[in-house]
Amino acid sequence: MSEKIANYYKTVDFKRYSSIHIGPIKEVLVINEIGDYSDFQIIGRGNNLLISPKCEKKFAILGEEFDYIKDEDDLLYVGCATSSGKLLTYTRKNDIASLEFLAKLPGNLGGLVKMNAGLKSWEIFNYIHSIKTKDGYIKKENVDFSYRETKIDTIVYEVVFHKTKGFSKDMQNEFTKMRDNQPQIASAGSCFKNPKGDFAGRLIEAVGLKGYRVGDMEFSSTHANGKSRKWYIWWSDNFDKSSKTKSKRAVWYRVGNRDYNFWVDIY
Repeated sequence: MSEKIANYYKTVDFKRYSSIHIGPIKEVLVINEIGDYSDFQIIGRGNNLLISPKCEKKFAILGEEFDYIKDEDDLLYVGCATSSGKLLTYTRKNDIASLEFLAKLPGNLGGLVKMNAGLKSWEIFNYIHSIKTKDGYIKKENVDFSYRETKIDTIVYEVVFHKTKGFSKDMQNEFTKMRDNQPQIASAGSCFKNPKGDFAGRLIEAVGLKGYRVGDMEFSSTHANGKSRKWYIWWSDNFDKSSKTKSKRAVWYRVGNRDYNFWVDIY
């Protein structure tokens, strides 16, 4: 039996670590033991994460002890430090169905569960049996979740999936094609939720924001529901509707008489 790995700190350069390739160098706690880490912000793989150089918040990631896949009977137990790519490869090799939508969907399982990630109507909670927190296992029906959102306010260490046979390469290829229009440069990804009965990308393009740029941050000219960077990030500390920014947190725009905000985590 392998020896358990304890918690430890490591130095992370967010210019290299985050998907947007912006940020300072910080000491980050690597969590390998289940416990209470309420003083820390869990950041996973740093997808769509923007950190201010002046940030004093404490960050943590799940470590090696939570990077695993266990196949038992009709359930699949996956540690939340496991990457979506690793899980997709496992399901393909072992002919397990329903998770093909993870193709080209970046991140670790912890982050994907926390935001109920997915692609259009396919979302991760459709296939979850339960999750594991410091308080033990919680059945899906006892978790408050909705489209691209959950009310989980603690660390998820493990996710348990229902398991059915029949991996579909055709579905995997279809999901891959759906994401081929994503920006191929450093970006904040698809950041807007689709409103009911419409698509965020169509709305953004309809109001003329496709390709809109402030400093060196811009809406993608390829895929409107995404933001790309050139060399550095620009933001404003003051809410100014004329410049479509809000206090380092949002890009503001209006469709008809409704206001919309693009939220980026800036700590």
